[in-house]
Amino acid sequence: MRSFGPGSRLAFAGAVAIGAALATGELLAGLLPDVPSPLIAVAQFIVDIQPAGAKEIVVGLFGTADKLAFQVFIILVALIIGAVLGRVAAKRPDVASAIVVAFTAAGFAASLREPAASAVLAVFAAAAEALVGIFVLRRLVVLAIEPVTPGRVVRDAQRPAERPPQRGEGRPRVKGQQRGNGAAKRGSMPDWSRRALLQAGGAIAIGSVFAGAIGRMLLEQTRAPAPVAGDIPTAPLPVALPPGADIATADLTAEGLTPIVVPNTDFYRIDTALIVPTVDRATWSLRVFGLVDREITLTYDELVALPIVDQYVTIACVSNEVGGNLVGNAKWTGVPLRTVLDMAGVQSTADQLVGRSVDGFTVGMPVEWVMDTSRVPMIAVGMNGDPLPPVHGYPARLIVPGLYGYVSATKWVTELELTTFAQYEAFWVPRGWAQKAPILTQSRIDVPQSGATVQAGHVAVAGVAWAPDRGITKVEVRIDGGDWAATKLSTPISKATWVQWLYDWTATSGQHLIEVRATDGAGDVQTDQQTDPAPDGARGHHQIQVSVA
Repeated sequence: MRSFGPGSRLAFAGAVAIGAALATGELLAGLLPDVPSPLIAVAQFIVDIQPAGAKEIVVGLFGTADKLAFQVFIILVALIIGAVLGRVAAKRPDVASAIVVAFTAAGFAASLREPAASAVLAVFAAAAEALVGIFVLRRLVVLAIEPVTPGRVVRDAQRPAERPPQRGEGRPRVKGQQRGNGAAKRGSMPDWSRRALLQAGGAIAIGSVFAGAIGRMLLEQTRAPAPVAGDIPTAPLPVALPPGADIATADLTAEGLTPIVVPNTDFYRIDTALIVPTVDRATWSLRVFGLVDREITLTYDELVALPIVDQYVTIACVSNEVGGNLVGNAKWTGVPLRTVLDMAGVQSTADQLVGRSVDGFTVGMPVEWVMDTSRVPMIAVGMNGDPLPPVHGYPARLIVPGLYGYVSATKWVTELELTTFAQYEAFWVPRGWAQKAPILTQSRIDVPQSGATVQAGHVAVAGVAWAPDRGITKVEVRIDGGDWAATKLSTPISKATWVQWLYDWTATSGQHLIEVRATDGAGDVQTDQQTDPAPDGARGHHQIQVSVA
């Protein structure tokens, strides 16, 4: 307990106060419509101004948990600021209160960037956060700096310290204290100030955690009607599959091998939305404008009344490292994108199609790519036979075969703008990523896992390979830098999807290096030259090290 001195107590008081203010903001955001979460608002502001390379670092470290990790980091920074603030409050309470106001004002300013934010309610929420933070800070600072005896209520944090005994006066005796023998030493008395601070601060901290959790739960719950199977139409015009491509039986068999069709719950998620947008299908619309002959706006019912297609498409994130799992294949149901663009009439001067999400995020893709009849870009409304899950873009998103997601796969899409690359840069381009980014030819080893120990004899080496929309014609592996050996491939669904591959390796005892490469439908062999994901995708062969017993 000696380490919990005055400075530590003040830091504890300040951290709890800032935590209480944050929790108040989260709770009010969950309870009141059109009140953004201050935590989400600040985090989104940081995401929007992030420097080049930050995305690659964060996704590389945390993968699909990047959003949670980022918010935890912001909370930790806020608590550290609070700890410093507690020390300031002991000497300059007015300055500390002003800093709390500034802290909540920053959250308020960031929240006004949200399209649906109510300025009046946001002011009310920010004021409530500031009042709670200041009140908790002042009360806990009182407990942190004043001695407390049982039954005494501390009323004033700025009460002058007691006058020290003057020369000749001696020290006041404590009732029951014996002279000379040291029977009742100061250190043996209960430290009521520490106990009261820990009890009050701990109770407030626990209450803040619960309040914040409840607020976030309310904020994230879907306020629009939950999607049901009837929300997506059937596909009267399915995209033709190659002969013999039976999805139910096409998977190769190897324990740990990724299935050809990834279930919705296992599908990777990478986007800039720190909280999943809640979109009511009944009020949602899709606007097509810009360099078009006629601007059009479609409701959801009008969109799905157009011809519907089903197709399997493999999509990938540009942040995916060699051998990474930010890639997946699914069956998408929706309207061909060209059908909608033809309704608006794309002008010849347009060379970029910009997809805009309900939260303002943008992607930009070449018009030439979209209008090429060799592929079927689509406005998807279904995924693997179900309505789009909210985390994957409900009620509608873009799926464009062959392009990385950051330049194509707009979730929660609400606008399509025809423009030029010279006139507009989409979200990731000024942050150091390429304007045009076709998915590179890649392959991955799923089994055995790197570092695994396997038994000598027949060992299944298997994984997936992709090159949308060129397709995969060959996958090869080699052991310890030897000759390349061909593998068995699953039946390709189409050029827009990945394939599984399987190699029967006769393993011998010792340490071994396994390497894989793929050849795409254009005849290009996957390069072994290693590059980082930025600015247009990672390159190189996936390699693993295994031990054979």
